[in-house]
Amino acid sequence: MLSIPSSIRIFVCAAPTDMRKQFDGLSALVTHSFGKDVMTGDYFVFVNRAKDRCKVLCWDNDGYSLWAKRLEKGRFQLPSFEDDAIVAEVDGTTLAMILGGVDLKSAKRRDRFRVKPASTVVAGDAIAASNPALLV
Repeated sequence: MLSIPSSIRIFVCAAPTDMRKQFDGLSALVTHSFGKDVMTGDYFVFVNRAKDRCKVLCWDNDGYSLWAKRLEKGRFQLPSFEDDAIVAEVDGTTLAMILGGVDLKSAKRRDRFRVKPASTVVAGDAIAASNPALLV
């Protein structure tokens, strides 16, 4: 069982991955194919062509961590990807469902409150814009 903080971003690779790849091969794939930095602490999920093996790579403060799972029966079901997408971002709940064998297409999520992403406006600019007297 993985305990994943909500601050961790999780990226699932759309293309089948050679499961012979280890730390360096998977980190090179993340850097060159995804254009991401492995050392951010994010989780990167890879599945083979048969979808019966999965690896999760992350950087853990002082080195790589690699978690692997092989199914004896069944297949991992990945989320749907946008056209020509190389990677999809999922949350910890979706990763737990993928690893736990839940059918993602039939799983229904209930509406929940979500904080909207921060805008590009700097906090001081927002305060000044809301109070014209501060613009002097």
